[in-house]
Amino acid sequence: MVQFASVDDIKAVEQECPWPESQPAGTIYQLLSRTKDRFPNLNAISFQFFSGPRDKAETLTWAGFHGRVTQAANLFRSLGIGENDTVAYILPNCNQTAVTLLGGAVAGIANPINPLLDAEQIGAILRETNARVVVTLKAFPKTDVAQKVSEAVERAPNVTTVLQVDLLPYMTGIKKLIVPFIRPKFEMRHKARVLDFNAELDRQRADGLEFKDSAGDRVAAYFHTGGTTGMPKVAQHTYSGMIYNGWVARTLLFAETDNIMCPLPLFHVFACHVILMAALASGAHVVFPTPQGYRGDGVFDNFWKLVERWQITFIITVPTAIAAMMQRPVDADVSTVKTAFSGSAPLPVELFRRFEKTTGVTLIEGYGLTEATCLVSCNPVDGPRKIGSVGIPFPHTKLRILKLGKDGASVCKPDEIGEICVDNPGVFQGATYTEDDKNVDLFACDVYLRTGDLGRVDADGYLWITGRAKDLIIRGGHNIDPAVIEEAMASHPAVAFAGAIGQPDAMAGEVPCVYVELVKEADITADSLMDHCKAHIHERAAIPKHLEILDELPKTAVGKVFKPALRGRAITRVYNATLEGAGLAAGVVAVREDKKRGLVAHLECRGDVDEAKLAQVLGEFTHPWTWHDDQASTAT
Repeated sequence: MVQFASVDDIKAVEQECPWPESQPAGTIYQLLSRTKDRFPNLNAISFQFFSGPRDKAETLTWAGFHGRVTQAANLFRSLGIGENDTVAYILPNCNQTAVTLLGGAVAGIANPINPLLDAEQIGAILRETNARVVVTLKAFPKTDVAQKVSEAVERAPNVTTVLQVDLLPYMTGIKKLIVPFIRPKFEMRHKARVLDFNAELDRQRADGLEFKDSAGDRVAAYFHTGGTTGMPKVAQHTYSGMIYNGWVARTLLFAETDNIMCPLPLFHVFACHVILMAALASGAHVVFPTPQGYRGDGVFDNFWKLVERWQITFIITVPTAIAAMMQRPVDADVSTVKTAFSGSAPLPVELFRRFEKTTGVTLIEGYGLTEATCLVSCNPVDGPRKIGSVGIPFPHTKLRILKLGKDGASVCKPDEIGEICVDNPGVFQGATYTEDDKNVDLFACDVYLRTGDLGRVDADGYLWITGRAKDLIIRGGHNIDPAVIEEAMASHPAVAFAGAIGQPDAMAGEVPCVYVELVKEADITADSLMDHCKAHIHERAAIPKHLEILDELPKTAVGKVFKPALRGRAITRVYNATLEGAGLAAGVVAVREDKKRGLVAHLECRGDVDEAKLAQVLGEFTHPWTWHDDQASTAT
């Protein structure tokens, strides 16, 4: 590792370690083999099914992990997977998930899929990636993953084989005896053959590949973009991009002596490319607590005790997890922890300060995105941190803040806000997404990936994210950054998280609206929170027109507040109130994502409806609508 304290340190790394000359491993398997040879008996990955600090855990050394990945790659090749074929997996976190990711990338193209997606979405991704093999759960209590995947495979005729991972071996005591009697049963109507993953792995050679490893760089993974509604886009990741992410982390952050706590899901780039690839590059040890990570039973209650058990040196986290941690005492020895890294979403400043004061642990914010494989920037671990900033660009990362218009692009001055655009070895030039039409206008100056994030770079070279270009609330032509509202709400001690959006308005197009999740046992009214808003938001136009307290804000599996769900909620509320006020017997029953039109309100008739009047009333709004399940032919 080298010192990571300033922009000058990054420049020194770029000069001393040119890319890719400084990276001797050209493929994932070469990188894994090199680490196995260096640290065969060191721990590589550990998995706990339950969250207790003394619960059973399964650990693989680097030699054992290398052997299992080799078996997986050989298995996938035996099932007909070539370099251009796809192995999809729909799994919670466990050691088999990491084995599948790397084995799939060695044999062909690995395609992680969020298990929380519905069957239709999973099926759509399987078709888009042309998956031939699917690795998923065997039916298990308290999860419907197996059932959803069975239905999804029925919609994806190119899938020839389904490999099932059984979580039963991770169970202990009476629970292990009960599971076979309560295991869900369902009919599989797809035509793919179904095999036991572990049994098939055991049949394969573990000491070497049965085929020649890739000769050079190629696409090795498909990662869909985040979200829990709509049809996600699929980004293409290459060996070089994945290895670059591991190289950055090894060079600046991790060593073989480190133990990393990663309760994030292994279908997300943060866990897969930043953490797992960092371990491959450095020899560090990664711990995955429970199949659901931070969402697992008892994880937050036992979190600090797990840190003590595994002698954790680095914590990988996200803002929603930090908020939950702050509602529990630090009840264990956490003196081994050097740093906690937060990513995935902007971290409220007040939450940042509360975490460091409560835990005594240094917190670092960074920035990355699926379309760039992941890593873009991070606050220095050895130098000045700027709270609220996401730090300085990593080595070999070119970052531009651009003003983009009809006349082309212009570079913003220091502290001037524009769109964050990036180029580094993780950016797949010109073909970021599998669908060609999604790549149109994705690059600025034919080089820089347009992130869709708004930001600025200060005079010291630190990047500040100011919002999402598409998240801007545009009130009568006036641009309002949702972060202004969210930061004001987060400053209230009763607020855990806030999500600000633009709700439909017939006059202004949009007006600000905010949804709030309270900390545990908080007792406060929406009116009191609105008073707090008015006192802390200095831009009059940004004061919310509607504030609502929810039991829990909708979030993605990696902890981001999922704003499309909040927009859908606002559209439903506003449209239904408008229809009722106009005396129209119709209402919104769903708001769904449409690839071309965005969020569309689906209406149902609840009596005789004057369709011309309805079209006129809802025509005052910008969001489109349609009849639910084609109840009628009218749509706009």
